[in-house]
Parts: sequence; C-alpha cells; structure tokens
Amino acid sequence: MMCDALGLPVKFILTPGESSDYEQALPLLSGEKPDYVIADKGYDSDEIVNFITQINAIPVIPPRSNRIVQRHYDKVIYKDRNLIERLFNRLKQFRKIATRFEKIQINFESLIYLACSYLWLI
Repeated sequence: MMCDALGLPVKFILTPGESSDYEQALPLLSGEKPDYVIADKGYDSDEIVNFITQINAIPVIPPRSNRIVQRHYDKVIYKDRNLIERLFNRLKQFRKIATRFEKIQINFESLIYLACSYLWLI
C-alpha cells in the first residue's frame, strides 16, 4: 500500500498471505513521481533503491545491518513512516477487512476500496 504525506491511501496491490510484499514494491512505484520513498529495512535492496533513484526520488530506507557499505538515510524524514502504519490501523478498524471476512479476491479488494474512499471523505 502507498499513502500520501497526510497518511491517506493512494494505491495498493493485494497479495496472497504467503507471499512477500517486497515483490510488489516496484509495480507499486511504477508510474508514480514521489519526492521521497519511505520504507522499512525489509525493502533495502539495490534493485529497489536504484529504481527509486531512476524515478528521481530520494530513498529513505535504512540499510540492513549486514550491508558492507552502509547507505545514509534521512532519519528525520524516516519518522514519517508511521503514517503507513497508522493507515493500516485505520483500515483494521473495519471488521470485515481486519478479519478477512471476504475470501474472494475481488470482493476483498472492493471492501478495501470502499474503506479507503471513506478515509478520504472523513
């Protein structure tokens, strides 16, 4: 999921529960023109960081501890990563989303779109 600077949902890609969200980072970012891309250590890979710099954005991703060359990242801007966490918490307030009530993908996506629309309206 991607959110804007106010923590409102912008774009999401639904993945199966057993797959990694890491695989959807590049498709999620394609076609977007952000100034900064803020993500956690799980998205620290050369492929993602290079893609972010190719779209003229600044990657704000802390390097993993096992990297030989530790990249610098802006720790002040990284504090805004809590916006996406708060967005997920707001979405989980909708019971059918939190419990994955709908098992069919298109129905579950529809619920997420509906909840995101509500968040934009309030």
